[in-house]
Amino acid sequence: MANTKQLWFLGPQSVEARAVSCPKPDAGSVRVRTHCSAVSAGTEMLVYRGELPEELALDAVLENMGGRPTYPLQYGYASVGTVDEIGANVPQDTLGKRVFAFAPHASHFLCDPAGLIPIPDGVSFEDAAFLANMETAVNLAHDGQALIGERVVVLGQGVLGLLLTSLMARFPLSKLICVDGIQTRRERAQILGAGEVFAPEQTEAIAAAVGEQGADLIFELSGSPKALNLAIDLTGYGSRIVIGSWYGSKSAAIELGGKAHRNRLNISTSQVSTIAPALSARWSKARRFDVAWQMLLALKPSQWVSHRCYIGEAATLYKQLHKTPESITQALFTYD
Repeated sequence: MANTKQLWFLGPQSVEARAVSCPKPDAGSVRVRTHCSAVSAGTEMLVYRGELPEELALDAVLENMGGRPTYPLQYGYASVGTVDEIGANVPQDTLGKRVFAFAPHASHFLCDPAGLIPIPDGVSFEDAAFLANMETAVNLAHDGQALIGERVVVLGQGVLGLLLTSLMARFPLSKLICVDGIQTRRERAQILGAGEVFAPEQTEAIAAAVGEQGADLIFELSGSPKALNLAIDLTGYGSRIVIGSWYGSKSAAIELGGKAHRNRLNISTSQVSTIAPALSARWSKARRFDVAWQMLLALKPSQWVSHRCYIGEAATLYKQLHKTPESITQALFTYD
């Protein structure tokens, strides 16, 4: 019987690719042969480093990733491939479809057909691998509710930050300022439409660019809890801060005694697993995915893929992401 490769996290900074018997779908499920899967330099690295909060399920709304984050475990949430085998009760036209799934890294996986998202014509496999991050970027834009002429700051220009910057650049803002500690990311942000870009230590220059009234809207996507205090420093009266980072088990020492207290700030968290209550009457996950596909087709973010790594070499890739994150923009696992 043919084998499939599965990635397993064994403990902090320990992974292995296991060869197991290729799964067979039951009557109501399908098997997907994975073309590639995107590696998350944010959430996924929390798993790699052992920084997930033990009391929180990995993602209670994703079928393939329920349960507590205890090792050994599988993880990953951006797999694209082709349905190569179907169960007896699955419609025949499902066979051969190109699909996206929130599934852990593996060369083959089983899935309920309802858990698969068809890849639209014209969208490549590698662009489709960015769907989860693009949906998150669209969700952030919804939660931020940017207005015409606002001053917007995006802290963090990893893949999610770059995607959000590309969306914000489409708004008629008065200012779009991006901050990141890695020069290549700042350069990409400027290409995508950021008006000004800065390193986080350039605090005076950032404040001057924002202006005396402060930013209207700040997105915190750096993954670093200390960035929240920079966000607060850039606010004015009634400013909005949207936190898209997931810090895992790391705590944030937030300075709430000064500007945060006097400025009546609106600090909110944004999470893509659900629809914001204020939008749920008119928006659904399906509608949001439709928008995400449109944005992927327009942007083609596969141009940012810097590393294509065979799944058997995962340990080397994660070590590089851990030690020198600046050397990788987006990595994909391949399975051939």
